[in-house]
Parts: sequence; C-alpha cells; structure tokens
Amino acid sequence: MAKIRITKQFSFETGHALYGYDGKCRNVHGHSYKLSVTVIGEPITDNENVKYGMVIDFGDLKKIVKSEIVDQFDHATVFNQNTPHIELAKELKDRGHHVILVDYQPTSENMVIDFAEKIKKHLPDHIKLHSLKLQETESSFAEWYASDN
Repeated sequence: MAKIRITKQFSFETGHALYGYDGKCRNVHGHSYKLSVTVIGEPITDNENVKYGMVIDFGDLKKIVKSEIVDQFDHATVFNQNTPHIELAKELKDRGHHVILVDYQPTSENMVIDFAEKIKKHLPDHIKLHSLKLQETESSFAEWYASDN
C-alpha cells in the first residue's frame, strides 16, 4: 500500500523574548504563528472501519495538536527559564498572565523541535510525524523533518 502524507494547519498567537540576543527580538514581542503538521502512513484498508480510506482523521490530528500545542501556547508568553526574564515571568504570572517557561531559547527553531516531541508522543503507532513547519512571519519559518533526525 502507498504511503500518504497529510497536513493540517494551525494558527496561534504567542509572545516571547530572546535573552542575550543582539537585535530587536531581545524585547518582549509576539508573533501570529502558523504551524503545518504533516504525518505519514497508509490509508486504512478495512472497509468496515469508520475511518476507511484515511491515514488519520483530520479531527483526531487536530485534537492532538490543539491539546499539546495550540491550547498551551496560544496567547501565552514564552521565556527561557534560565534567563533574567524569570523575574518578568513571575511578575506576569502574579498578574494573571499565561506564561510558559521552557528550558531552551524560545526561537522558532527550538520551538519546532519541542513541538515535534510533544506531537510524536500522541500519534497512533501506525502514523509517523513526517514534518513540521512553524511560520513566525510571512517570510520566516523553521522546518523539522523526521528524516533529518
């Protein structure tokens, strides 16, 4: 049976700051991220299965990505837990803001690696994560491919 790739796209708004960076992104700012999630597998051949002909139901993929990524990161501010931004993060949390502390510099490159790990843990065994594309602006994005790892 042929392997088929399917892709679902998501969007969310997230703020961040890059501690130690030598440009404008050292300041707290936000992006309208677009995330494309591509999985690969064989379509279900059992015509008795309600998902017959599908690699994975787009709705099932949406549930995974929404719960692991979109619902967590949408309208949150992300800081590296090992930077002086921790004081700002505490202040924001104390004021009721949604703050995520990560153990990496929250660049698109590192975020896409984190997202890949989160998504892979929840895919059915017969489905593999093929690639992710995290678009930070209209002209800037980071990509993760399983074949590169």
